[in-house]
Amino acid sequence: MKLRKKDIFFETLENMADTIVQAADYFAQHLSDLSDLELFAGEMKKYESQCDTYTHTIIKELNKTFITPLERDDIMALTTSMDDVIDGLDSSATRFYMYNMTETDEYISQFAEILRQSSYEIQKAVHLLSQKKLLAIREHTIRLNDLENQGDEVLRHCTKALFEQVKDPIELIKRKELYERLETTTDKCEDVANMLESIIMRNS
Repeated sequence: MKLRKKDIFFETLENMADTIVQAADYFAQHLSDLSDLELFAGEMKKYESQCDTYTHTIIKELNKTFITPLERDDIMALTTSMDDVIDGLDSSATRFYMYNMTETDEYISQFAEILRQSSYEIQKAVHLLSQKKLLAIREHTIRLNDLENQGDEVLRHCTKALFEQVKDPIELIKRKELYERLETTTDKCEDVANMLESIIMRNS
C-alpha cells in the first residue's frame, strides 16, 4: 500500500511551526550565556531565514495550485502570522547584539519562557490542522490566549520595576525597548491562535 504524500501546504506549515519551536528553545536556552552576542543573533537569523524560505514555498504553491486544502486567504494569513512570530524572536535577539546587552534579567527570562511555551502550542495546533483535527486545536488556542495575557502581566511588572530601579537613561531605553519587543512577540503568537480559530469556524 502506497502512503499518501502529505499535502505541500500542511507539510510546509508544520516545518515552519517546528522551526519556531527550535528558535524559541534556542532563544530561551542561550539567555544564560550571552558572552557571544554575534553568534546568538546569527543563529536566530538562520531560523528566521529558514521560515522566510517556507513562506516563499507557500506563496509559490498558492500561485500554481488550483485546489487548496484550506481557503487561500487562510493559508496565507496563517503563514504570515507564524512568520511574524519568528521575526519577533529574531529582532529580539538582534536587540541584544545591537545594544551590546550581555546581561539578562528575570523579566526577559519570563518572556522567553512564555514564548517557548507558546511556540509548542503553535506546533501542536499546526500538526493537528494537518490531521484535520480541527476541534482539538481549540485547547491550544485557549492556551495561547492565556500565555499572551501572562505576557501583558510581565510587561506591567517589568516596566514598573524598570522606572523604579534603573537610573541610567540609556540602560532604561534599551531594556524598555527589549521588553516591549518581547511582549509584542507574545501578541503575534496570539494572532496565530486567532487565525487558527477562524480556520476552525470556517471549516468545521
